[in-house]
Amino acid sequence: MKNIALVSIFLLMLLTDIHASVQPQKNFDLQRFAGRWYRVGLAYDSPGFVRYRSRLTISMGTVEPKENGNVNMTMWSVSSSGCYSKVYIYKKTSVPGVFTYYSTRHRRVKDVTVVETNYTEYALVLKHKKFNKEFTQVALYGRTKKLRADVMEKFRAYATAQGFPKDSILTPPAAENCPPSGS
Repeated sequence: MKNIALVSIFLLMLLTDIHASVQPQKNFDLQRFAGRWYRVGLAYDSPGFVRYRSRLTISMGTVEPKENGNVNMTMWSVSSSGCYSKVYIYKKTSVPGVFTYYSTRHRRVKDVTVVETNYTEYALVLKHKKFNKEFTQVALYGRTKKLRADVMEKFRAYATAQGFPKDSILTPPAAENCPPSGS
């Protein structure tokens, strides 16, 4: 009887963990997701990121689907030396809306999940990696640099539900001329 109780508790814990896992956007459509996006919100509590929080600005990216189902994600950011771009290759997985990419900075594979999007206005995206502990980022992307208040609140509520403290949930100002016109 004791063994049955232990097995039941174990199964309950396992099922709870499965249900707590992040799910991608239902019926994710990569072609509709393609195009220009602005990162207008970021929740990130890595200790190494704290000193950069005040320098964070809205960055722009383009999502370009490839024939094999992978994605080229080009992001433009501002540094002290000006505007620069970087291309990330997001590899498709067997689950639509879930990708992986190799971070050259962290030398780790990261999971990227499009949690929610309406395709025309906003997207909530979760990045996950595991070092000595688990680190997660929640990003809010918009088709424009300014989103409705209820969408901003949805982002804050989702980040809080993921365990982020309020001081790590950022809505940065726009960057000046980055990317340059015509990009």
